[in-house]
Amino acid sequence: LTPSGEDFERLVESVRAVAALGMEADASCGVLTRGQLARLREAGLRAYHHNLETSRSFFPRICTTHDYEEDVAAVRDALAEGLYVCSGGIFGLGESWEQRAELALTLRELGVQSVPVNFLHPIPGTPMQSMTPLSPEEALKIVALLRFMLPHAHIRICGGRQTVFGQSRGLEPLQAGASGLMIGDYLTTRGLDAQADRQGILDAGWELADD
Repeated sequence: LTPSGEDFERLVESVRAVAALGMEADASCGVLTRGQLARLREAGLRAYHHNLETSRSFFPRICTTHDYEEDVAAVRDALAEGLYVCSGGIFGLGESWEQRAELALTLRELGVQSVPVNFLHPIPGTPMQSMTPLSPEEALKIVALLRFMLPHAHIRICGGRQTVFGQSRGLEPLQAGASGLMIGDYLTTRGLDAQADRQGILDAGWELADD
């Protein structure tokens, strides 16, 4: 739910408190008004996350609560307020290659700076429970497609990496064009071992941004 009233005021104070610690304040709060985004920016917000999830043509297959254009407008408004915007999607929902390219084109036209890439991890009891996870090869092609179509974006591999690649192949997206990885566990599922990821990156001769 999009925060409003007292909830939004608490959000503003939280952003201000985080920024006061010298930390980068990022938020993912749904569709906000330009006025709300401006207030958060003034409080110290640096980045805003709002995924489009999939292409415009495939979106009605996975979401019926709101229109795709609301999400596009949310991303556009955050960019207009001068925020660093993180917006991407989830792959392996049954979308076609054309629809994957369609999402990449929309993100390119919007000019988002960061693109989180998630791969479906089918969970029992959910509408997508019977979907077959993507193969590592297909997932790598998706990463390569995004890098080709979004040459200047930070492409970050997030949810589902453990399902598609496993620990032994978990770093391969970096070779296909990804800029970074989300390591450790996720909100509701276990991820790959963070220390193993870190050591694997060093063993491959790459440098960690914080080292």
